[in-house]
Amino acid sequence: MDQLPLPLEGITVVAVEQAVAAPFATRQLADLGARVIKVERIDGGDFARGYDTAARGLASHFVWCNRGKESIALDLKDPRGLDLVRRLVADADVFVQNLAQGAAARLGLDAATLCAAHPRLVAVDISGYGSSGPYADKRAYDMLVQCEAGLVSVTGTPGQPVKAGIPAADIAAAMYAFSGVLAALVRRGTTGRGGPVEVSMLDALTEWMGHPLHHTMHGGTPPARTGLAHAVIAPYDAYPTADGGRVLLSVQNDREWRRLAEQVIGRPALGTDPAYATNAARVANRARTDELVAKALGALTADEALARLERAGIACARLRDLREVAGHPQLAARERWREVGSQVGPLRALLPPITLPGGDEARMGDVPALGQHTGALLRAVGMTDAEIAALRGDGVVA
Repeated sequence: MDQLPLPLEGITVVAVEQAVAAPFATRQLADLGARVIKVERIDGGDFARGYDTAARGLASHFVWCNRGKESIALDLKDPRGLDLVRRLVADADVFVQNLAQGAAARLGLDAATLCAAHPRLVAVDISGYGSSGPYADKRAYDMLVQCEAGLVSVTGTPGQPVKAGIPAADIAAAMYAFSGVLAALVRRGTTGRGGPVEVSMLDALTEWMGHPLHHTMHGGTPPARTGLAHAVIAPYDAYPTADGGRVLLSVQNDREWRRLAEQVIGRPALGTDPAYATNAARVANRARTDELVAKALGALTADEALARLERAGIACARLRDLREVAGHPQLAARERWREVGSQVGPLRALLPPITLPGGDEARMGDVPALGQHTGALLRAVGMTDAEIAALRGDGVVA
């Protein structure tokens, strides 16, 4: 049987993008076979290029979000630069932008304007808070939206709210933009028309707040911050082991508690003791419950504790740091790591989570240097080398 091509082969995406939300969305499209043309500023490009130098001199955010793209650097404030973007868009299937609120409309690059001019185009506007309402013009960085969406209020310990350790608002918006593009392309396949797609970081992350939000709206009580513990289940936490590790376990029902009492704690009578026999009792007596589990696991190494919990049929995990994740045996066994090219040489990268058996593997292209493809892209829209040189000389492209 012939291999199926990547599903977005033949789709061209033009993106005027920066930071994480739009770049991560378009990277998903590139991984699935789309050609993604990244439009960057001539003075340093996407500002995420300057966040750090952790990836052998390149910024880790940029490496993560921008593989497989072609970079063209130009000045959108110059009418000639803006005209070049319009020429690229004329041949594109998808346009994505996450400029500051109102900036795209002033340039005529908002979804409504572009879709009116190009009926088959799918055009995506990604914003912080949406195009209307009192927050429309507020600056929207990931941490700020995490606060506005309530994520920080449910994350952390009882005494200290904390933001998520990843850019959750950016990622949420990116994934809804990605799925919105796919849905709009399916619709175009049946109707012949593209159309606008709008995604806001606040809308996206508030949707992800579903359980605690609904719990509060319908039950009236916001879930407590409990660190690694669970607000309504016990035992459910991370416990230290004799070798300095930490093992997290979750007991989901009273049958599991009885197995834990017998096979891990070594005190079968706890399984039927009224102080611990039901989840409600264990939650009410959480401190003592945790003390019993901690004492049992604290006498074992992490490997021993995990093995004993597995034998007892108790859900468990090792609390890993990021170096341990990079060497995770499950990821290694499933061959999830690849290398992508860059201006500083090959860089390790994780295969995208979407696997399409029977088809080509995800296209994990190189991380582009700023303006690496400017010349080729301008020649492709009909410009001569002399015209390109003139634009470079005037500082319109780089």
